[in-house]
Amino acid sequence: MSYDFNNGIRTARGSIGVTFDAALRAHMVRVYNHMTAGLMVTGIIAYLVSTSPAMIQAIFGSPLRILVMLAPLAFVMVMSFGIQRLSLAALTGTFYGFSVAMGLSLSTIFLVYTHASIAQVFFISAAMFLFMSLYGYTTKADLTNWGSFLMMGLFGIIIASLVNIFVHSPGMNFAISVIGVLIFVGLTAYDTQKIKENYSESWGAESNGKLALMGALNLYLDFINLFMMLLRLMGNRR
Repeated sequence: MSYDFNNGIRTARGSIGVTFDAALRAHMVRVYNHMTAGLMVTGIIAYLVSTSPAMIQAIFGSPLRILVMLAPLAFVMVMSFGIQRLSLAALTGTFYGFSVAMGLSLSTIFLVYTHASIAQVFFISAAMFLFMSLYGYTTKADLTNWGSFLMMGLFGIIIASLVNIFVHSPGMNFAISVIGVLIFVGLTAYDTQKIKENYSESWGAESNGKLALMGALNLYLDFINLFMMLLRLMGNRR
């Protein structure tokens, strides 16, 4: 009786590959689950606050509005710089705290735009996001070079948006929104591939749990910004 050593190696490698693929898919599912849950929390909070005139007045009719506007950025910084020090449970709580803060900040869109147009733009954004995220996950192309180009574009539209606060140019606002859609569509694919490539079973459950939360944060921000840019372009104002 003989043993085919080469076939045994191929079989072992195949088993390892299948196991890794299953673990990677489970990791990506965790990323998307956290992202989806975060978006649901944001949407619910935003809608509930928008239906309460007392809450709107308390938040946006007082200096508290500055805190509400800056709170999401503070949560992002805590997650980004505290990922090594925070436990998985603390990082999870911070992520969902960020989702609540975003809900408070975005509540005014229900006062500015019709509910029908918000729903329409949401589903368009979701379709675009899913397509580009699937592309980022499945493509064999290396999207690394996209990163620097997209980040330069992102900083560009941030600077242009700040300038437009003072000049109030409709043309500039339109250009910012169009370019913003392209940037966040690209970032969706880029971030998805990056999340996939950063995963490793060797990191362990705790570290991969943290990576899943940070991946969810990145994709959440891509989706929200894509949604807001499209809403500015397509939303029907009240």
